[in-house]
Amino acid sequence: MPTSVAGASARLDLAALDAITEAVESGAGLPAVVRAAAHALDASLAVIDRTGVVLAVAARSPADERALLAGGKDVSTHVLRVADTVVGRLAMRARSDLGPGMTRLVVTLIASEVERVRGPERASEEAIAAFVTDLLAAPPADVDAALARGRDLGVDVEAGGSVLVVRAHPLAPADEGWRQRFLAVARRGARATVPSSVAVLTAADGQLVAEAVVLLPGAGDDEAARAADALLRELHAALAGFAFSLGRSRPAAGAADLARARNEALLAANVAESGDGEALAFEETGAYRLLLSAMSEDPAELQRFYADTVEPLVAYDNQYDTDLVKTLEAFLEADGNVAGTAQRLFTHRHTIRYRLERVRDLSGLDVSSSDGREKLSLGLKAMRVLGIAQRGGPASEPGSGGGRVPRSLPG
Repeated sequence: MPTSVAGASARLDLAALDAITEAVESGAGLPAVVRAAAHALDASLAVIDRTGVVLAVAARSPADERALLAGGKDVSTHVLRVADTVVGRLAMRARSDLGPGMTRLVVTLIASEVERVRGPERASEEAIAAFVTDLLAAPPADVDAALARGRDLGVDVEAGGSVLVVRAHPLAPADEGWRQRFLAVARRGARATVPSSVAVLTAADGQLVAEAVVLLPGAGDDEAARAADALLRELHAALAGFAFSLGRSRPAAGAADLARARNEALLAANVAESGDGEALAFEETGAYRLLLSAMSEDPAELQRFYADTVEPLVAYDNQYDTDLVKTLEAFLEADGNVAGTAQRLFTHRHTIRYRLERVRDLSGLDVSSSDGREKLSLGLKAMRVLGIAQRGGPASEPGSGGGRVPRSLPG
């Protein structure tokens, strides 16, 4: 490259950097920084945070913006990273060759600005998440103090409200930020009906499931039902390739009653996930409601009952890829009729009888006796209340800890 051309290129680079850094230093905000970068670099730019929310766009026209966000063939995507933390991504549609060094500097400056402007918001979100987690874990020792803490954070729970527990299971490998995207979509869906809704992630990153607890301050039963429907619609529209399950509580009369509501929503979500439905209200859980107090007061006892009845069947199914639990469920639903069970499962009656013999051998309970059927039926209910997924469910994918995802109610 001739010396004069190289010098002009260096001056252009420095001028571009000066325009961008001036916008950063002046505190003009992320949109101004992105506009300065786009003008200086002769490029269209879009900044998207890690949840998929578009934070700023600098494009020449609406058509240019649509092409930029759609990720056309001439659009490059760059990860915005601060240290080891991914804070978003930058979509760039350059009209001239910027060079790798200049591109890297621009990406680094914009990543730093994203981190700076989103910092206070994340701190507020973390404070709200901590408050909601504490409030739903157990009734507050000092209700007035809890109400004051909530008001400081903009979460008014004096009138109680309702609680939703919603889960997402990827049906195929998902990208790195899918849990945060799930949370953002769940929050958006709930706020369409209850604007003051608060959503908090509760499942660990290492699990093949994302779980969010959604607090609906002041929401009664009808409003909570509408919020649940809107939330699921939003999830289906925004997150393809996922399975969802949702549990809804009864309304809580005040802040002290919200922990009970959370337990009800969790139980309903566990039962919904084990059954055929996608969403279930606590009042629709039938006999499972009788086990809620046992789960809250002495979960170890409920775990022991499950271990003494159905757990050997679950372990056998997981180890040998059999269907003992499914067969037992169908047998009980068919009122103990072998022919009816075979018809439900499209399986020969001799196969059903053989499986039921294995159930007896493993559990020590005879399905031909009313006592045996009753204990096994309660064992299945305990399994669902405890949130233990049977073989073939979303939680039984490789790496999920032997098909079990901890979903226990607080003790």
